[in-house]
Amino acid sequence: MALVLTEEQQLLRDTATQFFQERLPIANLRKLRDTKDASGFDRGAWKEMSDLGFAGIMISEKYGGTDFGPVGLGLVLEQAGRTLAASPLISTVLLCGSAVQLAGNATQRQDILSAIAAGDRIMALAIEEGPHHNPARIATKATPDGNSYRISGSKTFVLDGHVADQLIVVARTAGEESDRSGITLFLVDPKSEGVKITRTLMVDSRNAANIEFSNVAVPSSAVLGSVDGGNDVLEQVLDIARIGLSAEMLGLVQQTFDTTLAYLKERKQFGKVIGSFQALQHRMAALFAEIELCRSVVLDALSAIEDRRNDVPQIASIAKARLSEISTLMTNEGLQMHGGMGMTDQFDVGLYMKRARVAAASFGDANFHRERYATLEGY
Repeated sequence: MALVLTEEQQLLRDTATQFFQERLPIANLRKLRDTKDASGFDRGAWKEMSDLGFAGIMISEKYGGTDFGPVGLGLVLEQAGRTLAASPLISTVLLCGSAVQLAGNATQRQDILSAIAAGDRIMALAIEEGPHHNPARIATKATPDGNSYRISGSKTFVLDGHVADQLIVVARTAGEESDRSGITLFLVDPKSEGVKITRTLMVDSRNAANIEFSNVAVPSSAVLGSVDGGNDVLEQVLDIARIGLSAEMLGLVQQTFDTTLAYLKERKQFGKVIGSFQALQHRMAALFAEIELCRSVVLDALSAIEDRRNDVPQIASIAKARLSEISTLMTNEGLQMHGGMGMTDQFDVGLYMKRARVAAASFGDANFHRERYATLEGY
């Protein structure tokens, strides 16, 4: 694993840094929240991101993408995390784009990947069915009906579900509710008869939705991958998402650290800058070391996807568990060091804390991934 970025990767990072700081600063999230924006993200900015190649960063050039790979997308997501930028990067690019690349046929890839790269299609993965991440628990059923299927069930926490132009629905075509086999992925038009979408807002002011499917008819051509073989694809997609989200959390953690450090250098107490207090210096030094470790873990995980290593599941769980813990620790420490003022909406640290909590729970929290890692390693 190379710990030094290439010249192209550095240029991409610098471009992303400038874009998010200038076009989608944290003030943009406040505006979306306060105005109760119908989309939950800036559509104009999303189109600009697509024009810069961010939406097609993991998509082949033959479909209109830039093919910068997972490390490239991780660099973009890290900068997005620094400004808490709300966008369909995770729902559309990380989750659905990866699913189509892994399982889509030639027609599906040409249609969907080209539209994603151009910024013309927003997609959402409908997988969760309970309050906690459990990809093996799928009760939503897809029943054969001639040359089509009928889908019935409900999904929750569907990222960008209410603005999606197309859904990827995880449904059971065989077996029992907790079986890993018998799962199939379906491309579903959210405007189909029998689909009911209810928008919800997470504590971090990001998009989510609850979706109900009542005997929704989809053609056999809507199957993504093979019937009953969706679990293998789903596990790969979720690992890519876990690593990508870890990259975003790294940016969040780094920005919280930088903001807190700046505050310690200017806030005075008892006539002295509080950053001169040894106890706070020790705490910040410990956090700095943790962040550097997280940076290495995330880069290794991104490289594992790019190099198609066999240990992607293990490193994905390591990265997600580590960043979930450190993002919680860093935002807690940041809030404490800001004192009572940190609890007010005037300071950004509270917004970072809220995003950290949601991100930590998404695609499995630290406890989920410790148990998963132990299972993968055969402990």
